[in-house]
Amino acid sequence: MPSIHANDLDIGYEVAGEGPPLVLLHGAASSGRDTFAAQLPVLAKAFRMYMPDARGHATTRWDAAAGFRAQWLVDDLLAFVDESGLPTLHLLGFSMGGMTALAFAVQHSGRVRSLVVAGISPLREPRASVARRLMDPARIDRDDPAWGTTLARRHDPVQGPGAWRRLLPAIAEDVVTQPLLSPAELHSITASALVICGDRDPFTPVDQAWGLARQVGDGRLLVVPDGVHDVMAKRPGLVNEALMSFYRSRPSLGDASV
Repeated sequence: MPSIHANDLDIGYEVAGEGPPLVLLHGAASSGRDTFAAQLPVLAKAFRMYMPDARGHATTRWDAAAGFRAQWLVDDLLAFVDESGLPTLHLLGFSMGGMTALAFAVQHSGRVRSLVVAGISPLREPRASVARRLMDPARIDRDDPAWGTTLARRHDPVQGPGAWRRLLPAIAEDVVTQPLLSPAELHSITASALVICGDRDPFTPVDQAWGLARQVGDGRLLVVPDGVHDVMAKRPGLVNEALMSFYRSRPSLGDASV
């Protein structure tokens, strides 16, 4: 897997497809290919996809003992797209990656051609409480050892054995303390946006997703029926159809230039 040295990190990433640039930002404790596995075959027909691993995840080495901050992920993304030669881009983020995408669109609105966020809310609760509960390594060892095995397989080769045990609590603690985006900041996002949530997402209640779609400058909402948090993987047919309908309605998709 290639890497780009940006913001004092060696950011591992994958590239696939042809077309205008689409940067995909994965969820906490995951990676781009794992989060968006069900979307990649469809999106590759329309976009040149860039999938960077967030710091401390998969192939981007970072020890969470040195800290973990949402703003650092935004700074990492800016450095990554600059080094990749992408002055403008389409942006798709899930969960933690969705928060990064929102903050990037606020801070660098002129660079975002379209925005899709799934499984994220700009409010602190219930995100913080759910993250603290689900990202507790002791709970994972006790109740979900299969996930612990997946985390070790995904992160240990680069991050070192057991690094995920520091990473997940650091992410959860950041959710508790990270600055929140204000309604005025969200309204400053000028790119057309699609907000996606499952109707039973414990992190993002439907009313919070609806509020987010109303606050961004040109937003629309997809509520996935029988959908939990990871709607990208659990309901790929419906999500993929909605994504391509959204992108086909964007005039800029027909322009392969950046």
